[in-house]
Amino acid sequence: MNKTVKKYIAGLKKAYHDQNGKEDWDLFEKVIQGAKLEDLEKLKEAYPSVPDALTSLLEYVDGTYWRVYQGEKIIFYFLGSDIEEYPYYLLSSKQMVQNQPQLRRHFADYIRREYEGVDVDDKITDQADQMNWLHFSDCMNNGGSSTLYIDFSPSPKGTVGQIVRFIHDPDELAVIADSFEAYLERLMDEGYGFILGDLL
Repeated sequence: MNKTVKKYIAGLKKAYHDQNGKEDWDLFEKVIQGAKLEDLEKLKEAYPSVPDALTSLLEYVDGTYWRVYQGEKIIFYFLGSDIEEYPYYLLSSKQMVQNQPQLRRHFADYIRREYEGVDVDDKITDQADQMNWLHFSDCMNNGGSSTLYIDFSPSPKGTVGQIVRFIHDPDELAVIADSFEAYLERLMDEGYGFILGDLL
């Protein structure tokens, strides 16, 4: 397992325990399964530059978003963003591949900066036809308000593999970390602030 991912999972477990979520974590840990090799291979086919930290996370749990493991339905907060106290789910390897075709179409107008009043980070490309994003996470309300992406097609000011956070109403696209590992490190440094007892 990737070292950053191992550290992240250990810290997340402690955060759940500290927020009186031990029972939730114990069930989660008992039933989950990692992604199948064939699904990880399809993900790597779709995204040859997929970071090791993400595949390592998927080898631990293949999604936490309405996933059924051993007969148990898992709806489990696993990630966060720069939005304080706002949890996210990890999508499955299959969902990441299935979502690929629609991303460019969905965000093309944002990428071309066609909307007034929508803040788009200048680290993000303005060439919609070059856009190459991996959608890996949805927020707590089924992704209706916020979603997270790995960006393999940044602007010259950005970094390949940077993490983009989209938030709706008011709409905004912001780069919140330079890499997937840096993103996990940020969540750890901020003490897993998205795990709160009243949300569990």
